[in-house]
Amino acid sequence: MAQCEEDIMVLKSGEEKDQSSEQSDAQDQMEGKEPTQGPEVDSRDEWDTDLETDDTDQRSRLVSRRETYLQACLQTGTVPASCCLRQLGEASLHLNHYGLGPPGARAVAMALLADIHITSLELEGNFLLAEGTRSVMEMLQENCSIQSLNLSNNRLRLAGADSVSKMLLENIFIKSIKLSGNEFNDDAAKCLADALASDNVVNELDLSHNKFCETGGEQLGQMLATNEGLEVLNLSWNHLRMSGAVALCAGLKVNSTLKQLDLSWNGFGRPGAQALGQALQHNTTLLLLDLGNNHIDDEAAALLCQGLVANDTLRVLRLSHNPLTHIGALTLLTTVKKNMKSALEEINISTVWVNEAFVELLAAVCQDRSSLDVRYRGIMGSITRTKTPSAALQIFQKFFEEREESIMDFFQALDKEGTMKVSNSAFRKTAANIPLDQHQLEWFIKTFDKDCTGTISYSIDYECQSLKPKRKRQGGAHDITNPMTSRTNESSTLTPASCDLHPHRLCQLCPPSGHGGLRLILSIQK
Repeated sequence: MAQCEEDIMVLKSGEEKDQSSEQSDAQDQMEGKEPTQGPEVDSRDEWDTDLETDDTDQRSRLVSRRETYLQACLQTGTVPASCCLRQLGEASLHLNHYGLGPPGARAVAMALLADIHITSLELEGNFLLAEGTRSVMEMLQENCSIQSLNLSNNRLRLAGADSVSKMLLENIFIKSIKLSGNEFNDDAAKCLADALASDNVVNELDLSHNKFCETGGEQLGQMLATNEGLEVLNLSWNHLRMSGAVALCAGLKVNSTLKQLDLSWNGFGRPGAQALGQALQHNTTLLLLDLGNNHIDDEAAALLCQGLVANDTLRVLRLSHNPLTHIGALTLLTTVKKNMKSALEEINISTVWVNEAFVELLAAVCQDRSSLDVRYRGIMGSITRTKTPSAALQIFQKFFEEREESIMDFFQALDKEGTMKVSNSAFRKTAANIPLDQHQLEWFIKTFDKDCTGTISYSIDYECQSLKPKRKRQGGAHDITNPMTSRTNESSTLTPASCDLHPHRLCQLCPPSGHGGLRLILSIQK
């Protein structure tokens, strides 16, 4: 901090000399004397003076900030970053992956020391190391405008964590800080946990892709027990397991502010699942819990359900990429059905194959909770052979054809913001009026949401070049029917079409160009 202040004093001294000279000239004019001619100045000084006399105050302040940064680069021996010069007048300063290094970070810190306009500072992937981080942290002990900070992937390690911790003890303005991928170990976890234990300002913290193990989990658990500010915490891609996982859950049990917790890609297993179950019995604020890839098997899922059966606040539970089977999936769904106060809206088991009993139970649960969205990989067993869920597409088309309504209008009514996407839960709720059984409805959703994103993407293709008219064939599962009837002002006609890539399918099953999965394409030919 002392170094930054010293550098800024050097900058100010030049300004004070210029002001002194101007005051002297003014005095001479009042006394009738000719102004003293000073030494000849170079063109750069003359250019600065012209800018300083600009009539627009905002432009003058912008020039001042740019000049401060240029002078800082000159003193630190770094090349000015053009992107930094362009953004100094904006609220967000994005300098991700520009290779600033420690000297470049020091120059930016000097320029922002007294800045009161920038609220977001992005410095991800700049190889700052501990030295560059120290300069930024010293600046943040004085800066009062920056509220969001991204220092991910800068190899901060323990020394960098120590600098961040000291800053957090002094700064009362930072609300969001990202520290992903900085090779933090358990000692670094202690530094950060000690600084955040009594903090009530930071509400979003990203510590993913680090090296926290059992001791680190214990430290972070103690922090959660006393912290009263965090709302979003990302601890994915660490090594949290055994006692570390249990201690973290103990902190979650008494925490009263956390709303989103990402624990994916750790090693919670059965001990961690049991501890989480106990925590969910008491926690009343957590809304989202991600346990993807945590060695959660059927037995661990049963232990987790001991908390789910009593919890009435959790809305999203993600359990993908775990060794769950249809047995564990059925246990989860049965627990949700038993808990009449359950607030769950999304259960992601997108890597699990379920059976017919699960699908039937899901149909019963969705009758009372139409907003519940359960994402699974598919249905195993005889269900796909005994029923024809693929007929859902023909039923869907026929429903609108008989009512002389447009499928396009149906999707656009659900897509109020025009994102060309419809949530599965909204589609499921609205499609209750369409004569689709539960198997067919789930087939429709799984077909057009292959990646389990929770949304059905659709597009409107006017005179698509890749589509060609196709005659209606009789018999078989792929009979072509008129997909919709248009009532647009342009009197567009909607004709059956097939894709060159998939001549046996309707255009609605064509993959979008450059993307995987399937997209619902509403083909309109004028």
